[in-house]
Parts: sequence; structure tokens; C-alpha cells
Amino acid sequence: MHPSPTQNRLPLSVYGLLALCRAGFEKEVATELEAFCAEIGMSGFVRAQPGQAFVTFESHEAVDFAELAEHCDWRTLIFARQLLPWFARVDNLPERDRATPIVAAAREAGQRFASLMLETPDTDEAKQQSGFCRRFTAPLQRELEKAGAFREGAKGLPELHVLFGDASTAWLCASLPGRAALWPMGIPRLRMLREAGSRSTLKLAEAIFTLLTEEERNAGLRAGLRAVDLGAAPGGWTWQLAHRGLRVTSIDNGPMAPSVMATGLVEHVRADGFTWRPQRPVEWMVCDMVEQPTRIAALVADWIATGRCRRTIFNLKLPMKKRLDAVEQCRAIITKRLVNEGPFVLRLKHLYHDREEITGYLALRKSA
Repeated sequence: MHPSPTQNRLPLSVYGLLALCRAGFEKEVATELEAFCAEIGMSGFVRAQPGQAFVTFESHEAVDFAELAEHCDWRTLIFARQLLPWFARVDNLPERDRATPIVAAAREAGQRFASLMLETPDTDEAKQQSGFCRRFTAPLQRELEKAGAFREGAKGLPELHVLFGDASTAWLCASLPGRAALWPMGIPRLRMLREAGSRSTLKLAEAIFTLLTEEERNAGLRAGLRAVDLGAAPGGWTWQLAHRGLRVTSIDNGPMAPSVMATGLVEHVRADGFTWRPQRPVEWMVCDMVEQPTRIAALVADWIATGRCRRTIFNLKLPMKKRLDAVEQCRAIITKRLVNEGPFVLRLKHLYHDREEITGYLALRKSA
């Protein structure tokens, strides 16, 4: 007999992990997820289907949620947008009453939850469920509350994520507060401003919130600090920094958007981003140049090692095949260059606004 949510609870048992990703990157997530589970000592197997936009790991035995969730920060895997322990899968959902079996599964788990997020994979087919998810959230929460499985805003209780893999299947997942992605499906709701010059500005905006801690944002993005943007034209990344009050030197032989130059905080230098050097150290170097990833890795590592900048955000354009091999090759280049400079912070993530690329943040530990 399973305990009801109003009785003393047993620890929540989970049966694996679920990771959301961009469609077409399931193979990379599967490899990362398998390695991650081996590292934390969880045995089982991966299930991944091309184009599904999510990957699951199924454990050979039940795992205590509290122990597993401590390891499950969504930033852990490069190619995952969301990383969640799952505790139930509900199949054959009736079209007219999806709430009843979902609530029954949550109640069966014997766990109360403090917040609710409904999600779908990032595929054209699944996106058709997005409107339903918005309409269904409040009614489902009310039914969970009636069943004693939900207490909104209660401190110390996990978050409930319901992922609709398709219209008739729901995965029930849980996360500790602050460990799941900041946005449903790991997709940030960022607004493109016309004066930003190009949509690439959204990539840097997402990187700032994804790769930096609040402390790092406060320390490194203060008005008046100096930055360099290599390969800047037409200026999407430059604008993102200038909009925050930083003074930016934009390096590119191409033209900059007039709206970016109109900030009054930008100096445009027509030069090669690989050979140009600042006269004095700057806080930031950012780089979104289209080039071999190993060459970019060597460039950003050199800027950090020589003290030309304290921090850098950069993109690595990956090959269509052997993406993980390319990532590890770049990581090795950076590590080799900085090994004698002291401990460093390197964070890599396949952002929502990335396509065949990943975005990285690099700084020496004392600067991070």
C-alpha cells in the first residue's frame, strides 16, 4: 500500500533521468547522460530516438530522489536544456481527462510539490501541445491540491515537471528549487530589440544568464567596464554589452549597424580579430567569429593566459559529425594553455539560440 500525500511520506523514488535537447542532438545527449550516470554510480540504460528532442536514462533500480537531485543541475550536460529525475510515466492519456491519471501518479509517489511546470519537447509536433499546456496548468494544479499532492510555494518541497512527450504520454519529473532550467523546456523568453543590430544579440543575452552566476553578472557587467568584441559586425554582441553600459571596442572589417554605433559607447576598429590586440587589459573579450573551433579555443585561452582580458564568452562552431570529439579537443587546448596560470572556470553549453555550435565562458578562478 502506498502512503497518501497527507500521511507520513516515504522518500520519493525515481527511476532515471530525462534530458531535453534540440532535435538532432539526441546522440550527444545520450553519450553525455550515460557518462554522467556512470560517474554518479547509477546503473541502467539510455533510450534515445533521433528527432525526439529528449533522451531518457532508465535505472536498473529505484533511486532516492533527494540523493540523485543533488547532482542534477541542468547546466551539467553541455547539450541538454533540462535535466530532471523522473518518477512516473503515464501512457494512454484520455483526451478528455488527462488530469485524473496524472494526479493519480503524483499521489502514488507520496510526495507534495511546491510548483508546477508543464513542458514539451522542442519539436514541431510537440509544440502543438504548448497552447494546451498553458491552459491546463491551472486546472491541473487545482486537482493536485485537492489530492493533497501540491502546496504552492511551500519551502523545501520539490518542483513538479510534467513533460508531454506526445498527446497521450506524460513523464512526471521532479527537481530541487534552483536546479532546473530557468524557463519551460529550457527555452528563454527573450525579446529581440530592433536597435540590437542582429538576432545574434539573443545568443549573448542567453549566455549571460545561463553561464554566469548572479555574482559574476554583478561584478563583470558594471557600467564603465571595457570590453572587446572580435568579429563584431553587424554588432549584436557589441550592442548587448553597450546596452549594459560597457565601453566596447568592436573589431571587424565589416560594417557595424548604425543603431549600435548610436549608443556612443562603441569604437569600431577595422582589423583582423585574430591579430588585433588591446593596448591595455579589458574586462571582457567576446567572440562569435565563424572559424574552426580549435582555432577559437586557442585564441580565447591565449587572451586569458596573457591577461588581455579577465573573462570571455565565445562560440565554437562544431562539425556536423563528431561534435563531442570536437568539444573535447577544444577543452584540451584550453586546459593545456592555462595549466600553468592557475585554476580556471570553463563552462560550455548548447544554448537555445545556438545551432551547430556551443557557447562557452572562460575565466581564471580568481576572476570568476
